[in-house]
Amino acid sequence: MAKVKRIGILTAGGDSPGLNAAIRGVGKAALDRGIRVLGFKDGFRGLVENQWTQLDKTALAGILTIGGTILGTGRDKPHRMEVGGEVRDMTDAIAATYQRNRLDALVCIGGGGTHKNAYRLVQKGLNVITLPKTIDNDLALTETTIGFDTSMGIATEAIDRLHSTAHSHHRIIVAEVMGHRAGWLALGAGIAGGADVILVPEIPYDVECIAAAIRRRYAFGTSFSIVAVAEGAVSAKDAKALAAAGERKRKARTEDTRQRAASALARLEARHTGNTWRLSRELEELTGLEARVTILGYVQRGGAPSATDRLLATRLGTRCAELLEQGEFGVMVAIQGGTTVPVPIGEVAGKVKYIPADHPWLASARRVGTCLGD
Repeated sequence: MAKVKRIGILTAGGDSPGLNAAIRGVGKAALDRGIRVLGFKDGFRGLVENQWTQLDKTALAGILTIGGTILGTGRDKPHRMEVGGEVRDMTDAIAATYQRNRLDALVCIGGGGTHKNAYRLVQKGLNVITLPKTIDNDLALTETTIGFDTSMGIATEAIDRLHSTAHSHHRIIVAEVMGHRAGWLALGAGIAGGADVILVPEIPYDVECIAAAIRRRYAFGTSFSIVAVAEGAVSAKDAKALAAAGERKRKARTEDTRQRAASALARLEARHTGNTWRLSRELEELTGLEARVTILGYVQRGGAPSATDRLLATRLGTRCAELLEQGEFGVMVAIQGGTTVPVPIGEVAGKVKYIPADHPWLASARRVGTCLGD
């Protein structure tokens, strides 16, 4: 087995607290093994354009506590990248950059999209190792991801602060938390912040059920409520319509019917934009209480990483360097049973880790009287 001498690192997808800690963990542990480290800029585009910077001990110093990523990030897909005004497959160009720089391996730090893109490069014959990063915590085969703990803490603090306004003005406060496909962030922050209602994509909600729970609180003398809602949460009615549209698209036998089904599905998905505001108005009508919306947005992804995320990123990064030295490629460094383990990227790409119906967080939420919309 040839010794690994040069590696590339990139960060892709949305920014997340702990990315710099992960870069540092991989970089310092690799340098300690005599491996030269190149940092490619702005995700996969840096590989296409051969834009990189040397990551030596000076470049890695002092970045552990800094949010964001010193390499920049992007959402470009190697097989569908806009170059010169055209969308082109640039995987061959990436492979050429890999060879031109005499790389022995590439480390990709990112979430769901990054893992699908990394797997395409594995299929091109590149030596790739990935690290799991996403505030949504929805990557398969790992118990947690870089950025989740920090973002959950930020969302929890926001919900904490909203309590005083809700209480003072006798209002319903609807706080929208990130999480388009899975509701880990809304559920964790909602429980930790004492939200009265928590809505996640995994459990389609009935607005009448939510309103009834709020009215019960009012009847027992509590004239305010906090609703934590994941951005991807949908009503039972909308969930049924989306499922039916998706099934029609899947079963379409001609291009014409497929396009019509895809158009109908796109209209339903577009309707979901502003769903939190519609929910707020419906709750006002059904309860007679004033409702206000707070969308936490990108603030959840910003700032310094928590101690937990710094530790996680460092553990994953240093284990990555061990795997590089051992020549084990095509894997994601995961957390399972509290320890770091390599799992095949092909088993992660395209998969979503949803909240299981029997998850203890859901059980605990119900036991303290939290309404989950069902």
